[in-house]
Amino acid sequence: MTAPDLSRLTGLRSGKPTFYPQYRGAAERLERVVHALELISRALVRTVEGPETLICAVAEAARAHLSARWVVFALTDGTLPDAGPRRLVLGPDATPFLVDNVEGPPLPDDVVRCLEDIRSGSIGRDAAVDTHHAFVPIVLGGGVAGAIAAWTPEHRTLDGTDHAVLSILASQTAVALQNSALYQRGQLLLERAEQAYQEANRAAADLQARNAELEATLRQLELTQRQLGAAHRHQALDEERHRIARELHDSVTQAVLSAGMQIEVCRSDIPDTERGERLDLAKELTRRAVEQLRSAIYALNHPSDSDRTSLPEMLEQLCVAHTPGELDITVRVGGTPVELPGEAEHSLLRIAGEALFNAAVHANARRVVLRLTYRPDSVLLAVADDGNGDPARMRLMLRLAADNDWDGRHRGLANMQARAHELGGTLEVRRARLGGVRVAVRIPVPEPAVDAERGADEATGNNGNSAASAHAARTGAQR
Repeated sequence: MTAPDLSRLTGLRSGKPTFYPQYRGAAERLERVVHALELISRALVRTVEGPETLICAVAEAARAHLSARWVVFALTDGTLPDAGPRRLVLGPDATPFLVDNVEGPPLPDDVVRCLEDIRSGSIGRDAAVDTHHAFVPIVLGGGVAGAIAAWTPEHRTLDGTDHAVLSILASQTAVALQNSALYQRGQLLLERAEQAYQEANRAAADLQARNAELEATLRQLELTQRQLGAAHRHQALDEERHRIARELHDSVTQAVLSAGMQIEVCRSDIPDTERGERLDLAKELTRRAVEQLRSAIYALNHPSDSDRTSLPEMLEQLCVAHTPGELDITVRVGGTPVELPGEAEHSLLRIAGEALFNAAVHANARRVVLRLTYRPDSVLLAVADDGNGDPARMRLMLRLAADNDWDGRHRGLANMQARAHELGGTLEVRRARLGGVRVAVRIPVPEPAVDAERGADEATGNNGNSAASAHAARTGAQR
């Protein structure tokens, strides 16, 4: 077997004896270049991992390619503000040095001077490569952004191939750093956009929930407005009823006056036959007037019986005369009853009547418990029902009615509160144990007024009759 021809192995033909060693040197350099390019590609693909990871990978690629004892990567102040770390030193065996840590081990003087020159920008755009030292600037946008420097041991001599590799590494590092900064900024903007999108979704959901609440509130307000309209119509009918009662009262009074005039004529000198006819006519007019007066006033104004002389008895009569038959009302009295001034009893009766009316008409109640409790210093009137009333909404209506007149409509609760305040008391609207609404009015007992009224009774000597007279006067005022 003959020795293989050199041209067949290399693809070249040469008879020079020095060709093969040169070929081997070129092949070794090519292999180093390919390996260096592989290291550079491995470093640059880590761009998306952030500037710190990229810088560490670039410094390690330079160290591995050159077998360097020291490698410096530094950026000039004011350039690439988003990149970090801005100064990195790899020592023997790839040991990283914290440049800004004054407590770390000392660095060689050449490394320290190189770091300071790069940081301050005291470097040019030209690369410098000698036997064991390489310095390649990082050029970006026409300016110097930093530099890569390396120091090799005695057995590793630098050549033009190493210069080319470091130049490629420096230029690609500048682009990679800029791309990394753009990528990181884009990621930050993306995160902010996602957060803004999530916040917008939450705001939209919140707005949707608030819109639903507003729609429910509007429906409730429409229902309340209808209820308020119904109450206004009831109030208008009640005012008309009282007007008719006054008209009937006045008309009946005229009939009584006519009867009196007939009697006055009978006192004059007229024939007996005519006198008898006129007397019969006056009698008939008087009887009819009295009947009309009683029936009209009772039917339209629902007065209390004049025989009842105490507030509990008047409340009993109020429950009988002012409520529908299907409403079960229980009146309970606690403590020792005391006589109150006429205006106080009148206000309590009006408050009780309004509460009963609300329970029967608005709350659709079936059962009502009316409590009148006498205490040494106050009187408590509470009306509780089992209806479907809402205390919170009633308190809201009370505040609205107190702040706004609403053209005089729906003043029932406001009038109740005003009557309580006029007597120096308070009004509360809460949930009742029966399940509905409990309206409670507490007024102080006016001791001076009670004493004065008792003194007046003793002075007249009409202990029982004076109470009946006072009650009759109050009943007449109500009518």
